[in-house]
Amino acid sequence: MKKKMMIWALCLSLLLLPVQAASAAAAVPDGGRLTYETPFAGSSLTGTSSQQQYFTVMDYWNVEDLKINLHFQISQITGDQISSVTLSLNGSPFYSFRPSLQNNGEQSMAIAAPKGFLKDGVNTLSIQGYLRTAAENNQVCYVDNTPDNWLHLFNTSSVAVGYTLKALGGGISDFSERFSGMDYVKRGQSLLSVPDNASGSELEAAAYALSGFAKGNTLEDKTLPLLPYSAEAIRDKGLVVLVALADRVPDELKRQLDSSVDLAGQALIQLVDKDNRPTLVVTSGDESLLIKAGRLLAGSQLVSQIGDDLKIVEDATEVASPALAISSNVSFTETGDKLTGPNHQEQTYFVSLPSNRSIADSGKISLDFRYAENLDFGRSLVTVSINDTPIGSKKLTKELANGDILNLAIPQSLDISGNFSVTVAFDLELVNAPCTLNTGQMPWAYISKETEMQLNTKDRTDLLFNNYPYPFLRDGIYNHVAVVLPQKMDSYTYLSLANVFNLLGQYADGNTGDVHFYTDTVSADHLKNNNIIAIGSYAGNKVIRDNNDKLYFRYSKDGSAFLSNEKLSIDQQYGAEIGTLQLLESPYESGRGLLAVTGAGTEEIYLASKLIASSKDKWKVYGDGVIADKDGNVRAYRFKTIAGSAKDSALQQIAGRSDVLGFVAAAVLAVTLVLVSLLLLFRKHMKKRGDKRET
Repeated sequence: MKKKMMIWALCLSLLLLPVQAASAAAAVPDGGRLTYETPFAGSSLTGTSSQQQYFTVMDYWNVEDLKINLHFQISQITGDQISSVTLSLNGSPFYSFRPSLQNNGEQSMAIAAPKGFLKDGVNTLSIQGYLRTAAENNQVCYVDNTPDNWLHLFNTSSVAVGYTLKALGGGISDFSERFSGMDYVKRGQSLLSVPDNASGSELEAAAYALSGFAKGNTLEDKTLPLLPYSAEAIRDKGLVVLVALADRVPDELKRQLDSSVDLAGQALIQLVDKDNRPTLVVTSGDESLLIKAGRLLAGSQLVSQIGDDLKIVEDATEVASPALAISSNVSFTETGDKLTGPNHQEQTYFVSLPSNRSIADSGKISLDFRYAENLDFGRSLVTVSINDTPIGSKKLTKELANGDILNLAIPQSLDISGNFSVTVAFDLELVNAPCTLNTGQMPWAYISKETEMQLNTKDRTDLLFNNYPYPFLRDGIYNHVAVVLPQKMDSYTYLSLANVFNLLGQYADGNTGDVHFYTDTVSADHLKNNNIIAIGSYAGNKVIRDNNDKLYFRYSKDGSAFLSNEKLSIDQQYGAEIGTLQLLESPYESGRGLLAVTGAGTEEIYLASKLIASSKDKWKVYGDGVIADKDGNVRAYRFKTIAGSAKDSALQQIAGRSDVLGFVAAAVLAVTLVLVSLLLLFRKHMKKRGDKRET
């Protein structure tokens, strides 16, 4: 009997072995072929024009093939035997075709592209159209900017890269890049984990680490999850990070850690299980060192330099990233930029600014440029725009072609805060352009490296979602943040917490500042001088329950649903099925903020947290009270009439302006010199009068 049971057990284990192997292969598909597809943003071509589509190739990919999937429609009166479309990859043309008029001009194509033209990082696919309508017969000169010359690219078009994964050989740096990599994030293969019922120090270290990984995530609609470590949570994951105190690391991982490390006085960051499910273990027996290790993972520059599988963090280890420098003089290009070809040509520059900073008055753009002398100067000009809003233009002239300057003041009415773009657009018109062959290299314009922006900024302190993530981030670092969580947390609560820190991490520019975690039994003294993020329901979070009367959307007495208010009538059933975000002044200290991420249940809380999880949905959140329901409806309202702290004094405003400070310093110096001169003259005069009296 025992022998039969042993045979049955052996057979069962053999049957289960392929299943386990398949599960591991699904989690870490290193040996298999994968495809990453980047969809187009819908766009159109007219006449002789081009569109650029951008896609990324990760440096840990072995590219097998590249395919361009085009879905487009052309004007129904296009001359299909004289019109053409040419595709170029990183400036090298590789395919041309004539669009067909069949099926009402709508067409789909799959075009193989040469992978030899690819490079690691961002690649540019250019789609150049030469579109002519049937009406041009027997014309010697043809004007190609009529509205009937069009080709529309649908957003179902895409670039598909087929690849296999390179072996994980670059240590912690390589792991970190993959963990935030767009393919792993899109497939949901990355997981940041903590022990079940995580302590405040474990959550704090995990929050810093999550901020760093989120900063490297380039996808606008996908986030990195945070969940308790368990067999169920890691089952389908390819890459796992575990942040845990030493005595809470699971045995199967603890056995793989370097036993020579003194976890009582050191923190350890070690990559284990590389061949099965690569797992980055962050651990220490000392809470402060565990937090320090979490801060290290938030510093992308430091992490990119760790090529080994193991990093020890001690008290003396430097992990702080340099403070963000907000320069008043911003250069657009280090070497200069050349634009070639006739008609409309654009060059766009992106300027980074903390989300709580906005453009103040007296800023200006100084554009230093030159251009070809063969233009039609009666019709050629240059225009500068900020966030697609024109701020000024200048007509091009032959006399200044070899050296022209355009100085423009930045209108304060633009009300720009955070990152923004500056576009320099040239309209390079040729004389007798319809009868001039387009060589693709003439005319031209050149933006020199002397082009710069004088940027004066001011702090935005309004407690409104328009300025989020202020007040929790200020000038790119965490600004005295206290996170209050329920004592009992389920998966939805952990994921809600992850959502909050995914977007905060996207905006964080350093790993300094403070984030502290508490349960809802925290005393009011610990919440003073902090900006509070309270996550939970009425029943689950005492901070929300105690301040229900201060919420804009308040709970009923039993906390089962939200009540109607002056902005919105709420049905009882509907009030139990919505989640809310509410940003109000902290009841524990004036000048600080309280963000309530709340709903009657944890699923509703998660629903609200998704609105502040990524930049994809951030535009829906404004005012200071927002609700979201399960049907995807989002409503935002403003309740506060005065939404911020006191305005900066005149002295504070002067202190933040380098140009004004220089003027004030010069004026004070001049006045001082005049006073000293007068004093010396007065003394000299008095001395002479004294000499005369003696005589």
